[in-house]
Amino acid sequence: MTRLVNDPVEFSAELVDGFIQANTRYVRPVYGGVVRSTETKPGKVAIVTGGGLGHYPGFMGWVGPGLVDGAVTGKVFASPAASQVHSVAKAADHGGGILLAYLNYAGDMLQFGMAGELLKADGFDVRNAAVTDDVASAPVEETDKRRGIAGGLAVLKVTSAAAEAGMTLDQVTAVCQRANDRTRTCGIAFSGCTLPGADEPLFEVTEGKMAVGLGVHGEPGIYETDLGTADDVAQLLVDTLMNEVPQGAGTRVVAMLNGLGSAKYEELFVTFTSVTSKLRDAGLDVVDGQVGEFMTSLDMGGLSLTLMWLDDDLETLWFAPCDSAAYSRPALQDPPLDASVTFNTEPEPLTVQQEGSASSRAAAALIADALERVRDVLNANESMLGDLDAVAGDGDHGAGMARGSTAAAQAARELVAEGAGAQTTLAGAGARWTEHSGGASGALWGAALTAAGNSLGDDRDVDNAAAVAAVQAFVDSVITLGKANVGDKTIVDALVPFTQAFGTAVESSGDVSQAWQTAAAASEEAAAGTEALVPRMGRARVLGERSVGSPDPGAVSFAMAAKAAGVATD
Repeated sequence: MTRLVNDPVEFSAELVDGFIQANTRYVRPVYGGVVRSTETKPGKVAIVTGGGLGHYPGFMGWVGPGLVDGAVTGKVFASPAASQVHSVAKAADHGGGILLAYLNYAGDMLQFGMAGELLKADGFDVRNAAVTDDVASAPVEETDKRRGIAGGLAVLKVTSAAAEAGMTLDQVTAVCQRANDRTRTCGIAFSGCTLPGADEPLFEVTEGKMAVGLGVHGEPGIYETDLGTADDVAQLLVDTLMNEVPQGAGTRVVAMLNGLGSAKYEELFVTFTSVTSKLRDAGLDVVDGQVGEFMTSLDMGGLSLTLMWLDDDLETLWFAPCDSAAYSRPALQDPPLDASVTFNTEPEPLTVQQEGSASSRAAAALIADALERVRDVLNANESMLGDLDAVAGDGDHGAGMARGSTAAAQAARELVAEGAGAQTTLAGAGARWTEHSGGASGALWGAALTAAGNSLGDDRDVDNAAAVAAVQAFVDSVITLGKANVGDKTIVDALVPFTQAFGTAVESSGDVSQAWQTAAAASEEAAAGTEALVPRMGRARVLGERSVGSPDPGAVSFAMAAKAAGVATD
């Protein structure tokens, strides 16, 4: 829903005015829309586009050097008037003729067509071209009836580059037609869009479904199907477009994944990973990928995939530099790296440089067993820990601890199988915990495990004194890195009581197994006591009072892990 509205009647005018004021580097106002604010070489063909508002960055956002010369702005989802097109086109003219290029909708066709006749009457050399990239809107034998959607940017990009290169109006028009013939788009929606001032969306999508083949003016999809994973969505889009390969198109493509308004960039990138993989499986060479919002529909939830099949000329024009408020392709300042230059894309493998002593290997095996029990308990309580963290944090503690402990347990088991001692095993487990967990807890646990391992070494006996020293090294690392103290409502509130109880119990009884259980109980009690504290560290500090009454998730997860780790130490 569009919430920031003054008078819905004035929404379009205020939108355009705000865009102009924010982008004086690129545009100047003219009756009906905007034109470039930069000088353009005389004799260049002027590219003028436009349509209804609500599709930002189309169309105003595309005005600038290397892209279009002017954009006409209608009301939200409504085509501009012929008089507006006439005004913008005259202001954008550079003496080389005018190409009116727009999306294939009835209102735009009529208004731009009429404007073309008005311009011709004024003595201008004018051509008209409509973008028809939406494969869902008409069968292949009726491509002239297809709508124009996000592929409009791809078509206008190469068309504008042709004009910038000094081609004649006829040549530029031919490029536009060829680009359009080689461009295909399919879109899906998860939710409808709502007009400014309206209470309800123009259409709704059934929960758990997606509408396939939507239009960008709020038209519903052609049909609904189950909403699956990002892989499933990518497969549907790729399969649909691969059924529409232009004749003689070759295999080199530009792939554009477009968010329709409320799809998050993070979701788009996840989906694009699947898209590129499936395109390559289909035999296509993705020479350039674009992910972002190129043609939106107010707040619609959904996305579209555009493919432009390139030839040599279109590829050159595609990579030509351009600069506008919403879309830029700057010329590279430095040459690209040679293809022979490669970088490591995987974590450094964990290896055993030297086999541990018998005592250290035995300790490493116990450590691997303990980490597997820690993994099990943290995975079983992932949701609970996340809920605790969500009280005053971001709710990711449970997921991070589950990921980190799982990776650490796997690393420890693999290293033990290769003859690793305690130090190598704990350091490897710590490295993988940090890599997979992320966040503050991941860094603290990774560093603490490594510190404990450094204390034990790979070639020393692991006796009672060594065990106490390793636990102390663990807690010292957390305190040093996290800079927290007892009472700050962090993991330290459970760590310090554990360490103190463990050292005291080992000294008095000499039984490490029993001492560990005693320390785990002390840690559990201390973690529960954090519910009365106000956090003074980390993200929870900002909403500190809100967490009173709930224990600290870091303290709880440590106590939980400590108890699980000690279950089988005897």
